[in-house]
Amino acid sequence: MADKGKPTTTDAGIPVSSDEHSLTVGPNGPIVLHDHYLIEQMANFNRERIPERQPHAKGGGAFGRFEVTSDVSRYTKAALFQPGAKTDVLIRFSTVAGERGSPDTWRDPRGFAVKFYTPEGNFDMVGNNTPVFFLRDPMKFQHFIRSQKRRADTNLRDHDMQWDFWTLSPESAHQVAWLMGDRGIPKTWRHMNGYSSHTYMWVNAQGEKFWVKYHFKTDQGIECLTQEEADQLAGSDGDYHTRDLYEAIRRGNYPSWTLYMQIMPFEDAETYRFNPFDLTKVWPHEDYPLIEVGRLTLDRNPTDYHTEIEQAAFEPNNMVPGTGVSPDKMLLARVFSYADAHRARLGVNYKQIPVNAPQCPVHSYSKDGAMRVQKVSDPVYAPNSKGGPAADPERYPEAATWEASGDFVRQAYTLRRDDDDFGQAGTLVREVMDEAARERLVSNVVGHLKGGVSEPVLERAFEYWRNVDLAIGKRIEKGVRGG
Repeated sequence: MADKGKPTTTDAGIPVSSDEHSLTVGPNGPIVLHDHYLIEQMANFNRERIPERQPHAKGGGAFGRFEVTSDVSRYTKAALFQPGAKTDVLIRFSTVAGERGSPDTWRDPRGFAVKFYTPEGNFDMVGNNTPVFFLRDPMKFQHFIRSQKRRADTNLRDHDMQWDFWTLSPESAHQVAWLMGDRGIPKTWRHMNGYSSHTYMWVNAQGEKFWVKYHFKTDQGIECLTQEEADQLAGSDGDYHTRDLYEAIRRGNYPSWTLYMQIMPFEDAETYRFNPFDLTKVWPHEDYPLIEVGRLTLDRNPTDYHTEIEQAAFEPNNMVPGTGVSPDKMLLARVFSYADAHRARLGVNYKQIPVNAPQCPVHSYSKDGAMRVQKVSDPVYAPNSKGGPAADPERYPEAATWEASGDFVRQAYTLRRDDDDFGQAGTLVREVMDEAARERLVSNVVGHLKGGVSEPVLERAFEYWRNVDLAIGKRIEKGVRGG
């Protein structure tokens, strides 16, 4: 008998008799309620969409490996950063403001989230393709995201709303200068850098502490799209970046990034001229040069985007021994916010979804809850005398710590000697960009401001850019006003 292939089954594995026809009373009669396969098909279809992420809803990703190429053991005891270590990784790239169906080529920061499946547990870095962010205090984050999304009345994105928020939040100037420049629209995900943006902590085997920033430098080189090219692709191929990554890996053209670190001695943070934990600032490389660590390569596409990418959950609270957080207020809020978002979107047991499950043994006291599939055995409480797991403070001390004291205040940070909102943005425009890049920056801002920005907000936008750079501000105003 000829091989007929695999039979269709229900989700319970029961073979079905038809992929095309419902069970009815005669060929012209009503459908019967006990057609359980039809009911299963319709019910599953009604429930197959899970809530999309609030920011970073549109994205894609792939799997690969991270290999250490330099010895940085003097700075951290983390197993994944020891000489010769190789670690499986997952990266998800994304846009911030757009919904799942939005074009890949909108002008927007790109998310650069990495999950390292280390022998000491999962280590996650939630970064972007820019080294800074719009805000330094998490109280404003929700409001910022709402200002970039859709209005309540028209359900349309609104440039007036965006510039209203930005011009009333001068700390956004550095990131907005990045966003409106060339790197606001990368050519592909393969041709952009990834940054931790936040300051983190490393701890070595001797207990010495260091403040660090992660820089994933693309080995393909930085390439960007012009506004015109991005607009054309938004209409002709809204999934351009997703398609590019998948096709490159399918062809064997594996993209890679070299990881470099900026490392600041722990004591330097007290007196450094910028607040090193302010997410709107960079550390100049002449003060803290880049140190090579290793190479990250993507070489495997997902086989099921829903289970491996859409359900992937990255969270900065996943810190392995030898790593830690810092007094960065935005980072400390994200330590709570990301995990909370995953519990709301995926369920309390989201870490049992295979893409989120660690590749090392898990000995926790988490119990029950919706969609729990891993078995639990007694004892289910601590402390206990029944042989359950116990914390080991000698092997795993609370090392990534710092001292803090003072009154309860609502204040972002104490200002340092060179702290201001527009200084680094001005340096970016004057010293990093060449004249051709500045011309594109002006063109991008002028085009954006002409997109329905109201007069009071427009006046603040001109002043905002004059504060970044007087000449650029004048050029932008002339471009909008004419003359």
